[in-house]
Parts: sequence; structure tokens; C-alpha cells
Amino acid sequence: MAEFKELFQSADWKAEKHVPVIDAPQSVKKGEIVRVMVSVGKEIAHPNKTEHHIRWITVFFHPKDEKFPYQIARAEFSAHGESAQGPDTSTVYTHHEAVVNFKTDKPGVILASSYCNIHGLWQNSKELKVE
Repeated sequence: MAEFKELFQSADWKAEKHVPVIDAPQSVKKGEIVRVMVSVGKEIAHPNKTEHHIRWITVFFHPKDEKFPYQIARAEFSAHGESAQGPDTSTVYTHHEAVVNFKTDKPGVILASSYCNIHGLWQNSKELKVE
């Protein structure tokens, strides 16, 4: 039986449309607000159709020397072109991008995960230094 952690995939986001891309500063001052934008399909557009779409993005922060990460945000994407008339008949589509702000006094790692309804779970991470 597979472990949950074994289900997460990762790759170079410039070559793979499913990897969550983390746009955040390399370093911040203690207590400064950190703006994090996570998107899927930055270099290669990910489909956003009823039959193939990104369902959610979750963002965590794991402070250095702490056992567990903190969940910072979770964005659910619910509109993928479906309507009462059938698949891809609506003009309403959510865009798979999330922006969150948080602050910390410790350095650590920003972690992001995303879920594609066809290709499963994906992950990425980015180190954050605190001066």
C-alpha cells in the first residue's frame, strides 16, 4: 500500500504544467508581511475545462527547527465551465492562482500542493530567509 507522501509528484515547473509555482521573496525582515502567490501552469498553461482542471491549492509554512508546518491558506476552484446545460457550456471559469499574506519571525520553507482532477497531487517548496 502506498504512503500518502508517495502520491505527491514534483518536477521542474518550467517543463511541467501541474507543479505549483511559488512566487515569494527570498528573504524578509522579522515580522514583515510576506506576500506569496501560488499558481499552476505558469510556463505551460494547464487546462481549465470541466473534464480537466485544478481543483485546489494549499499553502503551508514550515518554520526552521519546528516539527510541523502551519497551513497558511487553501484555495478551492469550483467553476470550470460546467452549467445546467452541460460540460463547458458556461462562460465562468475560476483561475488556478492563490495569493496569501502572512508574517513570521523564523526562517523556514514555504510549501505548496495542488490537485489536478486527472493527474493527481503535485508539490513544490521555496526557502524563506528571515533577517
